[in-house]
Amino acid sequence: MNNLADVWSKRFEHYLTEIQKYMRFVFTGHLAIVLVFAIGALGYQYSEWLQVVSPEFPAEWLVAGVIGIVVAFSRPVTLLREPDQVYLLPLEKEMHLYFRKALNWTFWSQVFLPVICYIVSIPLLNAVTDLPAWRTWLGLLFIIVLKFVNVQSEFHYRFANRGNHVVFDRIARMAVSILAIQAILSVSFWWALIYLLLLVVYNFSLAKRAKVQPIPYEHLVKLEENRMMAFYRFANYFTDVPHIRGAVKRRAWLDAIYKFVPYKKENTQSYLVFRTFVRTNDHFYLWVRLTLISAIIALMIDIPVVLWIVAGALSFATVIQLKYALLSSTDFRMDMLYPVKDNQRKQAVQKLLRLFMVIQAIIVMLCAIGQPLFFIPAIIVIGMNELTFRLSKDPAVHV
Repeated sequence: MNNLADVWSKRFEHYLTEIQKYMRFVFTGHLAIVLVFAIGALGYQYSEWLQVVSPEFPAEWLVAGVIGIVVAFSRPVTLLREPDQVYLLPLEKEMHLYFRKALNWTFWSQVFLPVICYIVSIPLLNAVTDLPAWRTWLGLLFIIVLKFVNVQSEFHYRFANRGNHVVFDRIARMAVSILAIQAILSVSFWWALIYLLLLVVYNFSLAKRAKVQPIPYEHLVKLEENRMMAFYRFANYFTDVPHIRGAVKRRAWLDAIYKFVPYKKENTQSYLVFRTFVRTNDHFYLWVRLTLISAIIALMIDIPVVLWIVAGALSFATVIQLKYALLSSTDFRMDMLYPVKDNQRKQAVQKLLRLFMVIQAIIVMLCAIGQPLFFIPAIIVIGMNELTFRLSKDPAVHV
């Protein structure tokens, strides 16, 4: 405990081990195939669009808006834990060593996203503006500095205000960051420096206030718990994460779905499976997320073969994950006390997946209208659902 920098280093090693343990389940073969084809197709579409983009296209404002929003979201990664509110309290005067390490990692872990967004936007800027090369790369350096200032500012704001009304802080920094990036990409070089100076002064004022405030352990610990829980929930879509239980929420607007389950004794499992899927956030939002990705790709990519491969891969990912999630539940259910056939729950899950994969197929087909053979992705989604469900290995079924 004497060297808080060492405390951070040990926690950071454990944090990386934890992330790597679950990420190997996330980036599996089918997801890698989807990413390769999607990125390649989007790159091709982007290059084709650049050939016909209008010279009047507001590229500076678009780039500034996207990157300004990304830069403003700079949530600190502190790796603090609940016991730290007690055990690190005597070392409060030395915690600046710990937070210095934390903010360095926060910056380096978050700076890549705005940098990548800016590098991707350089061909667009070259196509519609007369920016010289030196100003283009100066803009990249400016964005890196802007991100550093935003990371420091958000941490000091949370420190000084105990995390209250952080949304207003973000909106203000977002607006100034957008104006600063737009200025550096236009002829207003000095305006960009003025906006940057405003953020620097703002950060210094917050840092000065933070020095006289006690460390907001409760807020920072809660922030860290929420950040890690978000990662665990994401990883839980791909593999089992211990101690993660999906939140339950009634969705009254989906009550009509239950009409597909007639009121009969034989449909007990179907009713339970439909209820479980609709009301469990992890299951329902998994389907929504993958369906939305398929729809966006269908809208943006007009290369039929690529769309077919991506639609099939995402259909496979949806079915295999939902099948495993709905069949492998170890929670106690009242239906376990009653004599029901062993295969009823599997049949109920198959019925549910058929219905929602047909809905996914219709959404993808509607988004692909205007392309040649626009109905093929829908057929692939439905066919992949049947093949995946029938050919994949069943988890342990509890009835």
